[in-house]
Amino acid sequence: MRARRMRGSRGQPPGRGAVLPEPGMKPEAACGAAGVYPVDVLEDDPDVHQKAALACYAALGEGAGASSEVFCLPTGEQVKLEASSVCFCTVHRDEPQHKILVLVNPQDTKTVVAVYIKESWWSTEDAIRTSDPAREGLMKVQSFGERIVLFILNVIIFGRLERNLDDDDMFFLPHSVKEQAKILWRHGAAVGFYTTKMKGSLCGSGTGVCYLLPVFDTVFVRRKHRRQGLGTAMLRDFCETFPDDEALGVSCPMSPAMYQVCRQFLLVCPEERGRLWEVKPPGAWGQRINIWLKVQLQPRLPDSHPGNSKEEDVSHHERTSWNDRPRLSAPGDSSKERTRGEKLEDTKNDPDRGVEEEDAGLMGQLQGKLARPSP
Repeated sequence: MRARRMRGSRGQPPGRGAVLPEPGMKPEAACGAAGVYPVDVLEDDPDVHQKAALACYAALGEGAGASSEVFCLPTGEQVKLEASSVCFCTVHRDEPQHKILVLVNPQDTKTVVAVYIKESWWSTEDAIRTSDPAREGLMKVQSFGERIVLFILNVIIFGRLERNLDDDDMFFLPHSVKEQAKILWRHGAAVGFYTTKMKGSLCGSGTGVCYLLPVFDTVFVRRKHRRQGLGTAMLRDFCETFPDDEALGVSCPMSPAMYQVCRQFLLVCPEERGRLWEVKPPGAWGQRINIWLKVQLQPRLPDSHPGNSKEEDVSHHERTSWNDRPRLSAPGDSSKERTRGEKLEDTKNDPDRGVEEEDAGLMGQLQGKLARPSP
């Protein structure tokens, strides 16, 4: 059996570096240049990426049962490259035709171990790394490659790897293709993100109602980077992005963890107390609650995750349902997308139900603004 090893793990040089090219991959693509990651080289052409992924999937299907190639995980475990171990995930909820091919662990089909980008398989960790030293701090998502990184952080890492999978109603939907977002880069890797609903943008598909103020909508920080004040710093960056707006929103309902982030931020930045509101769409005055007033009336809220103390970076999001959850699918499954290893429940949408997200638990003092001006 021929092994396809990951590079960039355990101190090895990064790159695509497979022993032998996998089905559907050009032989020269297996040699990847050391130090180059997908976000640094991926063209802004989703259709080209889609065609390459479909070709790879087709090649794996044609060689069903005959493939002897495997993908080696950092643990030493090997995952066979075959059609039954790969599937497609929708990258943007409003453009279901754009999907990314992922490799799942056969022993745990909810766990994605690699993604197919630029005609090669990349571990999820390498897929969110960068070799560009200019990518540091909070940076606006602009390129197709950056949207792939946002998807991996949101759906794969947060959605499956770094949240309590028993909380089946707590997750982020795939973002919109035009979602306003910033990724937090630290030391060559994407470690978090936050998204914003812009003033004047539609509150949802099928409605003509627009947001009346900018809203801090979703936020996530990876586990090993929590309790360092990053959530508070992202909230500060959001406020500094809109210096001329008299009111800014945080999506309702806030989890206890998000409440603590806001509390910590407003203690450090008293000048923002009058303009930060917990809001329901579209954010009319009758749909707002002043967050500092809430802090004064209810100084402490119960900790939703025992063992976490002080500041917890939070995530909470728009309402959703089982029908809207992230899906894995095979090509052509537009009418009956499937999630490998589980049957999806059909649940009626409840427009008044907010989905509270898993916290991204951070503690510590505000470390100052992390963002550098986006070009």
